Amino acid sequence: MIFDNQYIQERIKKAEKLREEGITPYPANITKGMPSSEFFEHFAYVKELDADEKKDENQTVTLTGRIKFIRIMGKAAFAKIEDNDGLVQIYYNRDDLPEGYYNNIAKKLFEVGDIIEATGYPFVTQTGELTLHCKDIKIVSKAIIPLPEKFHGLTDQEIRYRQRYLDMIMNPEVKETFVMRSKIVSLIRRFFEDHGFLEVETPMMHPIPGGANAKPFVTHHNALGVDRYLRIAPELYLKRLTVGGMEAVFEINRNFRNEGMDQTHNPEFTSIEFYWAYHNYHDLMKLTEDLFDYIFAELQLPKTLTYGEMEIDFSTPFAKVPFVEALTTIGGVPADVATDREKGLAYLKEHGVEVNENLTLGYVQAELFDEFVEGKLINPTFITDYPIDISPLSRRSDENPEIAERFELFMAGKEIANGFNELNDPIDQFERFKAQAEAKEATGDEEAMHMDLDFVRALGHGMTPTAGEGIGIDRLVMMLTNNHSIRDVILFPAMKPEAALEERPKNACKKCGNTNEEELKPAKKGKGFFCIDAAACKKREQTQNSK
Repeated sequence: MIFDNQYIQERIKKAEKLREEGITPYPANITKGMPSSEFFEHFAYVKELDADEKKDENQTVTLTGRIKFIRIMGKAAFAKIEDNDGLVQIYYNRDDLPEGYYNNIAKKLFEVGDIIEATGYPFVTQTGELTLHCKDIKIVSKAIIPLPEKFHGLTDQEIRYRQRYLDMIMNPEVKETFVMRSKIVSLIRRFFEDHGFLEVETPMMHPIPGGANAKPFVTHHNALGVDRYLRIAPELYLKRLTVGGMEAVFEINRNFRNEGMDQTHNPEFTSIEFYWAYHNYHDLMKLTEDLFDYIFAELQLPKTLTYGEMEIDFSTPFAKVPFVEALTTIGGVPADVATDREKGLAYLKEHGVEVNENLTLGYVQAELFDEFVEGKLINPTFITDYPIDISPLSRRSDENPEIAERFELFMAGKEIANGFNELNDPIDQFERFKAQAEAKEATGDEEAMHMDLDFVRALGHGMTPTAGEGIGIDRLVMMLTNNHSIRDVILFPAMKPEAALEERPKNACKKCGNTNEEELKPAKKGKGFFCIDAAACKKREQTQNSK
């Protein structure tokens, strides 16, 4: 069971002891104390006092935070507590606290992980550290599960993602990433509102999956007795609003795609989609550049950022390269191969890329792009003028009907945005949907779009010339925070099911689940077990993950 660990049992007993002493280990109505950053700023003058003992006993201040370190020295103790702003040191002793409180409560029952309230005055220690000399110290929340061992911290990636609360407690920089994410989302919203866009909300459950080429999640609506699809993209609903007269709309929300997971893909992810009547995809590219300039200015970021081993220059304007040109000039694909389906298939096969032989030229070109171009696009680059057959919702070029008036924005070898002139010809849209349905039947492509007759009907009422774009917020945050896994910028990413705690053997390796007690050794501080043979453990773990 979850509370079987002997150290947890000891902490539970200490919580009960607090109750026996008339102290609730989980009190209500606690007011947050002075932020640690304000404490350091407000009482900095104490360090400059011209006295043997640098202190100001006329001041009374309360701090609140989680204990991250305790050093008990007989009749006195130092502790570090952490709040939203960082760590601050407190000092408490037997004589300054109520009689018996230090020996019976503070010394015995307060531990690392507990959240406390400390009240006292500022002073400077002999080592020059501004510290709170406590006259009163109270429990705010008793932690019955110990934190990971201090010097090794929390490094297990799966535990970090599955127990994000613990990750943020042990790794303050993680919380900083999500604070940055929140700021970025807020700035994106403000930018579009300032440019006259209206934020709207559209359905998350769709009767027909659409808006992008992807496999949907399926759920069931009991009241209606029908299946529904979790939204792949909000595009078709937002364009319905454009038909209805909303000329500049945007939505920031979750999308769901029932596909694989890797460093840049999570089954649910956040994006912004926006649609702009009486504008074109060139206007969108300029607006996107303005958005990046705005975000960088507001966050006071340098225009050149480090991303892993790469240096990315976000200076605008961004480079613009047509799709087929990128195959040859960036990907090194021979010109005759880049425009010939059969040669393209053969070229892919020569390079060990297996694809469906029924793919159209546009899809073959897309495979060539993914294999030979995408990973080379380091600085922000707009790839423009995509093949029409992989752009079922884009408007055809008047100059070349095989080309879509479309772009995608790439950086650090990853796609960040996709935008195009919207198709507003209902007959053309109907034929595109029909072709997608036929391709789905011919190739078994589960990601091909379905026929959406209501959307075709909406276009039949007339839609203004409109440009639309989607930007992946998760990937954007990855770039701006130098994170290389999408799981590091999503608070609670998708994970494989965790074995039920009550089903786990008491003595089993925390990594591979090995239950042979002769092959196990206790973890530090009694927090479970690990295999003695680390190599064998890793092999068992890899075997389990490959299933």
